[in-house]
Amino acid sequence: MADEIALIIQSLGLSNEAFLALVILAFVVIGAIIVVVTSRPILDIYPYLHPSARARARKGRLFDEKQLSEIIEANNVDEVANYLRGSPDYAEYVDNYSLDKALDIQLGETYDMVSRMVPKDVKSSFAVLAKKSDINNIKSLFAAKDAGLNKEATEELLIPTGSLYDDLARLVDSESVTDIVAGLDGTEYAPVLEEALTEYEKSNMVLPLENALDKYYLEKLMASSETPADENTQVLYAYIGNQVDVANIKLILRAKADNLDYAAISPYVSSRGYQLREWKLKDLMESESVEGVVSSLEGTKFAPVLAEVLPQYNETGSVALFEKALDKFLVESAKSYSMRKPLGVGPIIGFLSQKEVEVRNLKIIARAKREENFPVAKLREMLV
Repeated sequence: MADEIALIIQSLGLSNEAFLALVILAFVVIGAIIVVVTSRPILDIYPYLHPSARARARKGRLFDEKQLSEIIEANNVDEVANYLRGSPDYAEYVDNYSLDKALDIQLGETYDMVSRMVPKDVKSSFAVLAKKSDINNIKSLFAAKDAGLNKEATEELLIPTGSLYDDLARLVDSESVTDIVAGLDGTEYAPVLEEALTEYEKSNMVLPLENALDKYYLEKLMASSETPADENTQVLYAYIGNQVDVANIKLILRAKADNLDYAAISPYVSSRGYQLREWKLKDLMESESVEGVVSSLEGTKFAPVLAEVLPQYNETGSVALFEKALDKFLVESAKSYSMRKPLGVGPIIGFLSQKEVEVRNLKIIARAKREENFPVAKLREMLV
């Protein structure tokens, strides 16, 4: 065997020392490949270890079914507020703000916290999600000026979260909606609002401005995640894509319930869909009715969700039935995605989705408890 190796070395024209060096180099290269292959999963997981742990800890502070049931059984809105004072997430806000505002602030700060703690490969998407606070505040300014509210009443509508809060707070004494748009010059929202101003001036309604903001948000959200590079970003892309598709479906359903045609709807629908591509969205917008929209969705994952409540819609004519069914779909799909990457982005998605649901349900409960003797059974039906 040794003689055969010696002959091979001689045939290659190598000295014994050179051959030995090549053998060692080969082992080093093979070892490096093995290290890279075996350590890659660890390297993928490592950036998510701390954020995922924080998300799980926060998720553990969400109300469970028993606690939510206790809140539902409260006799009035004051009892709801007192219950929330026992929660570390809500106590300081409930003590200093109205209940609805306290809930909005907590959710806004949650978006901000998550956007700061996530790894850089998904940070852009969560940063866009955090823009909800600014967008909602801009909408509140529009609504206040449209309703003729004074400075103090307008200030009360603003939620002190988001990157633009200080700038928006300085616009509370603007005299008109147009002045607010002018005051937003230099922000990322100015171009889309200026473009929608013509429609606002024609209709004297703030809806075109609000729809323009919603479309801008959805397109930014989709653009932030539509080039997934690994399994974490693929899961995030699906999670965000569902939100964009659902928002488009809701808009189209409401428009069809108001008998609006394609020309009236298309300026406000985001063409950057996930499962619903531009051609499919065009089909939906060209449908003759709400039932036509549901029919056109056949073959998508949204079809069974909407078909299940279609008989109830035919009885009541309430588009809210579809909206609630779609909201439940988002919750269930987010839960599914959260389990796909339990050591990655999954727990973050799971926590954020459940936090949104918790705040929404608490606001529903608060509104119901402001009405005397509101039926508990009916309240439970309203929850997501």
